[in-house]
Amino acid sequence: MPVPAHVVLPKALTGVDARIVVALGNRFPMIEAHKVLAAYGCLAPRVITGQFDPTRHRAIWPSTGNYCRGGVAISRIMGCRGVAVLPEGMSQERFDWLEDWVVDESDIIRTPGTESNVKEIYDKCNELSADPANVIFNQFSEFGNHIVHYLATGTALQHVFDAMREREPALRLRAFVSATGSAGTIAAGDFLKERTGSLTVAVEALECPTLLYNGFGEHNIQGIGDKHVPLIHNVMATDVALAVSDRATDRLGVLFNTEAGRTYLARRRGVPRETLDALPALGLSSIANVLGAIKTAKYYGMGPDDVIVTVATDGAAMYHSERDLALAKYFGGTFDEVGAGEVFGEHLLGATTDHLLELTREDRDRIFNLGYFTWVEQQGVSIEEFRVRRDPAFWTDMRGIVADWDRLIEEFNARTGVLESL
Repeated sequence: MPVPAHVVLPKALTGVDARIVVALGNRFPMIEAHKVLAAYGCLAPRVITGQFDPTRHRAIWPSTGNYCRGGVAISRIMGCRGVAVLPEGMSQERFDWLEDWVVDESDIIRTPGTESNVKEIYDKCNELSADPANVIFNQFSEFGNHIVHYLATGTALQHVFDAMREREPALRLRAFVSATGSAGTIAAGDFLKERTGSLTVAVEALECPTLLYNGFGEHNIQGIGDKHVPLIHNVMATDVALAVSDRATDRLGVLFNTEAGRTYLARRRGVPRETLDALPALGLSSIANVLGAIKTAKYYGMGPDDVIVTVATDGAAMYHSERDLALAKYFGGTFDEVGAGEVFGEHLLGATTDHLLELTREDRDRIFNLGYFTWVEQQGVSIEEFRVRRDPAFWTDMRGIVADWDRLIEEFNARTGVLESL
């Protein structure tokens, strides 16, 4: 089996001895982001169980960008109508992509705000749900999102690590790092923890440190959400919460995606060509994951035999407009070697271990309880449904449904004649 596309970041870039391995989501088809996987994991079970009828239902995809793009793409290839709901302040590239893919321009619904305005997305979806033809696929509460990342992303990352360990048997998988976002991707941490004992590290924005400090605010790390704890986040299996600033991700986006920045990294820091070639695969949330991995490596004093795995949800292609805004905001529109050195020194070599918390049982309980206000008080989830997620057995038992899904998919394909047409 081919090893999934990834890059191992060298010490010349990260400043740490630990191997930081980044799986590249921009290799996924159609949307060049791995959220296409989450969309499929949510839509397919509804189709095969009869909860979604493509001939009469519309699939509503609430998101801050990539998940709704994945939903529109999956809807289209599965013969459904997909509607994207996302904040109006997201990157222009997201809207450009959507305009090329939706059936009608009215299938792009803009809500107020930016990355920090998830509640406004929920409010719009609650309004849309009044029409029985609309089926809401809320990635923050769709357990298919958790399951597909647990199995697919977890297996892919395990395969990358196993391939590395075949060459170097002394390697140890120490941690999986992921921005919380919808809490789909972080489910891969459960998979890896069960097989290797690795830590699961949750990353959020310092400007809105919900898990760390019960905080709120605004940030621009597009793709990681904030202000609430997703229903599908297995909080009790999370080991570390940490925060990185959107100032850092914005500025590093300029460093990684300008000629001056890349020249500095090559000539002054000795970053290898293969690493430079991979940097465009890192979008804003991906850079946040890398910074979280560096903080984790420094905090635990990890060495060259220690491996941290993370993911690049999408690439820089979704953020050229954001890069230009950051270039103007932080550098007056001109970025040179001096600016590159400052960014590298401050945000990579100078990465600190502040705003990082090893979670105790009490910390996990606190974070878990935060979800009450979103899901029980605002979104109408029953207190029984909310509480049961505290039990580890809930998560392990739920994953057993995959065998039933596989059987139903085979029956569905046979019934519709899909297999004969392939």
